[in-house]
Amino acid sequence: MHTLINIIKEHIEYRHQILKLAKADIVKTYRGAALGWSWAIIKPAVTIFVYWFAFEIGLRAGKDVNGFPFFLWLISGLIPWFYMNDMLTQGTDAVRKYSYLVTKMKFPVSTIPTFVSISKLMVHVILLVIMGVIFTAMGYPPTIYWIQLPFYLLLNFIFFTVFTLCSSLLSAISKDFSNLVKSMITAIFWLSGIVWNIDTIKIGWLKKILMVNPVTYLVEGYRNCFIHQTWFFEQPKRLLYFVVIVVCMLIFSIWIYRKLRKEIPDVLN
Repeated sequence: MHTLINIIKEHIEYRHQILKLAKADIVKTYRGAALGWSWAIIKPAVTIFVYWFAFEIGLRAGKDVNGFPFFLWLISGLIPWFYMNDMLTQGTDAVRKYSYLVTKMKFPVSTIPTFVSISKLMVHVILLVIMGVIFTAMGYPPTIYWIQLPFYLLLNFIFFTVFTLCSSLLSAISKDFSNLVKSMITAIFWLSGIVWNIDTIKIGWLKKILMVNPVTYLVEGYRNCFIHQTWFFEQPKRLLYFVVIVVCMLIFSIWIYRKLRKEIPDVLN
């Protein structure tokens, strides 16, 4: 509890620097490219097109879901994944990437995953707005269910910020952990129902296991807003499982932070 209070105090004390560094992280990501910020949209657009073409044209497996075209169902899962993927890759390397903040400026380590997460969230929000425009343009205007989108956005931010606090510290100590996380990304992607409908699974116990996956819960949460039109409180067990996982991960992350925060500067030097 004492460590958690210190982390909260560090975030409050450095709140202005966190926001400035989040903006700087975005600028740094796209600096030097001729198209600049456009890559924040171009790269996801190309990925979406490839998956749409593969499933809709190539495999002819793209069927309407809840009366919505497969393309809309697909982007409602892929756009949340882009943020998740950035946090699993760039977030995990955050402390190592910004090592100078720790070794030269004595910046609190706990805030580094937070400003990296905020920077990726800014891009994520822009993509969500574009997705909303696409839904509306294709004849599916906003519904009352869209108002719960900030709730899932917050859950997404909390989960991956907490995860990155742990993973970035472990990655700073050993690059093997970073390689381990990156090697698991493909498995996480294909086992989380992002580009295939998890409701098609007929094996009850297997479906329950997959539903416990927090990535699956978050992706399905976004689709609850846009596709399934389901309220989050209609699935209390799934929400409870997710909260339990987040709490356990938070406890573990705080324990890791308490053990490693004094060693990190020496390791990064």
